[in-house]
Amino acid sequence: MTRSCGPIEEVRLSTFELPTPVPEADGTLAWSSTTVVVVEVCCDGHTGLGWTYGPAAGALVVADLLAPVIHSGDPLDPAATGREMVRAVRNAPRVGTVSYAISAVDVALWDLAARLSDLPLVRLLGRVRDSVPVYGSGGFTTYDDDQLREQLTGWAEEEDIPRVKIKIGESWGSRPDRDLARMRQARETIGPDVDLFVDANGAYSAKQAVRVMAAAAELGVVWFEEPVSSDDLAGLALVRSRVDADVTAGEYGTDLFYFRRMCEAGAVDCLQVDASRCGGATAWARAAAVAAAFNLDVSGHCAPHLHAHLAAATPNLRHLEWFADHVRIERELFEGTLDPSGGVIVPDLQRAGHGLALRERAASEHLLDQRTA
Repeated sequence: MTRSCGPIEEVRLSTFELPTPVPEADGTLAWSSTTVVVVEVCCDGHTGLGWTYGPAAGALVVADLLAPVIHSGDPLDPAATGREMVRAVRNAPRVGTVSYAISAVDVALWDLAARLSDLPLVRLLGRVRDSVPVYGSGGFTTYDDDQLREQLTGWAEEEDIPRVKIKIGESWGSRPDRDLARMRQARETIGPDVDLFVDANGAYSAKQAVRVMAAAAELGVVWFEEPVSSDDLAGLALVRSRVDADVTAGEYGTDLFYFRRMCEAGAVDCLQVDASRCGGATAWARAAAVAAAFNLDVSGHCAPHLHAHLAAATPNLRHLEWFADHVRIERELFEGTLDPSGGVIVPDLQRAGHGLALRERAASEHLLDQRTA
């Protein structure tokens, strides 16, 4: 029997800002707080929840450009509404904050569809794995030795996560000496059996990135994220051809053409995709298919609880980023968060949708703006 339901009755938009525990930075950016735009879509007594990490203007995009499409769509057909949202923003255009806004709505719509169907989201999408591998991610360039050691020990020893990542490329690549010293400290802290990942956030030139990896050869780095700008496909390909570590990028992709160009250029060994930026669950699955056509795995970028069910439904998944900032924020804002002990997270099959709900009281302490559309 075909399930039917009424139209979406309400779209609630909330913007939150949460401070970092200490000042944080990577190779090319520094920050002291993180902004989260949360979208809730309501139908027949059920609420779908989605979010994105991006400017507060994302909520205005939803209210001004996307709301008519959301209200006119069928709550049980989120992919169709996702297509119409992309069409509606043709003149906006889609790249950047507009795509982040679409992503938050799309995730909320898929969550709602699963709740209306009384299914965990991964069952609606089509589960291919029981658990999702994660890697600990943080290691900000602003950390001193003690802070870095404490974070790495927490992942590798206390939570038994067998892969960890730190930031390098400090001050736009002008401190390779400190980058190398921190990489050495990381290896000493985690020991020989934990995989070491590094992320330069596009700070280096291509040949500088090659030189840094050559100087770190004895450390056994296996993952080199954005050694150069993700827009420099030739530079990524050059680095990839000259280092042993897998080269990866893709976190800023907002359409399939972006991901196709990156794959066609031979720029990466593993394609990063971020469902909170690329267009939500709908676009995530399509981007993963693009990667598969080039015999590449995908890795989920940040927002681990947003990605958990999507990742468990992805055949060519390598792993998911257990990003320190977003883990802290998601634990504070949402009920139903997951445990990464042993290096995996397991989507909760006892809850409908993605299993998360907004913690109203805790979230209200960080509220910047709230509106309905």
